[in-house]
Amino acid sequence: MARRVLGYSPVGGLPELRRAVRHAADRDPGLECAQVAVGCGAKQVIFNAFLATLLPGNEVIVPAPYRASWSAMIRMCGGLPVVVDCPAESGFRLTPEALREATTGRTRWVVLNAPGNPSGATFSHDELAAVAEVLRRHPTVTVLSDEIYAHIRYDDREYAGLAQVAPDLRERILLVDGVSKTYAMTGWRVGWGLGPPGLVRAITAVQTQNCTQTAAVSQLAAVAALEGPQGILAERRAVYHRRRDAALAILRRSPHLDTMALDGAFYLFPRHATGDDLAVADALPEAGCATVPGSAFGAPGHLRLSFATDITTLEAGCRTVVDVLDGLGVLDEVAS
Repeated sequence: MARRVLGYSPVGGLPELRRAVRHAADRDPGLECAQVAVGCGAKQVIFNAFLATLLPGNEVIVPAPYRASWSAMIRMCGGLPVVVDCPAESGFRLTPEALREATTGRTRWVVLNAPGNPSGATFSHDELAAVAEVLRRHPTVTVLSDEIYAHIRYDDREYAGLAQVAPDLRERILLVDGVSKTYAMTGWRVGWGLGPPGLVRAITAVQTQNCTQTAAVSQLAAVAALEGPQGILAERRAVYHRRRDAALAILRRSPHLDTMALDGAFYLFPRHATGDDLAVADALPEAGCATVPGSAFGAPGHLRLSFATDITTLEAGCRTVVDVLDGLGVLDEVAS
């Protein structure tokens, strides 16, 4: 064991971790894939995939709201992000109509992130089937399916990922996951991508030239998480569900916030009545509460609030948000 931890390990990941990832995929119908690429967190796997495949002028369709680093990563790898607005009225979901309009002969990737960060949005089976119909008309487009929050969901629907809904597209899907969110192992930096052999080989070739490998001790910890008792996942979902509902009950007291009950992840993404998310986010720290403005995620007017904390702190923070926003609302009324 000491030799394994201290020495170099395979670039694509320890064999036992790759086996554990495959077994976890077998446990979730539709997530099976022949090849696994391991990286220092899901983010590095995504970056490696973009760096391995994007050529100058290639486009990547990015639904907004999006993870804050998507556009920067795409540009750094030589691609062009094509941001598609997916407003609250559409449930923050990419619609087949929007996808059809955004796809061109230059499109190399389409990004799907469900449950979404920061939106918490999920897709139904029928919604994914409609997206798949559009993708079938563009056989050169690859799908990056970021499913790192897949085990943090609050509805009763059976899990549905694109690979499960459209098995004929599996050879065009890179499914990205990791231990950061499901097992609360953010600092261990272990993520993986499941995809077709050629793409996985390209990702691994990039990994060879940057950080060589993910730390072996982190990989072994990830194996323990994947192969250990899984009952903790349901327990944690129940805790997050209670926190979400407690935060909603407080935030919805404010007439200045429109807050949806999102289906997954551990964020709320309310819209502020003034639409000035930057001013609101700047005002909150003085009251001891920090948020991230929606503009950072391509969705101006919103705020991202995380409920990945204890419920006492969460409720106090939400009350602070409501108090500050109500005060800003009074000032707005006086100014007008």
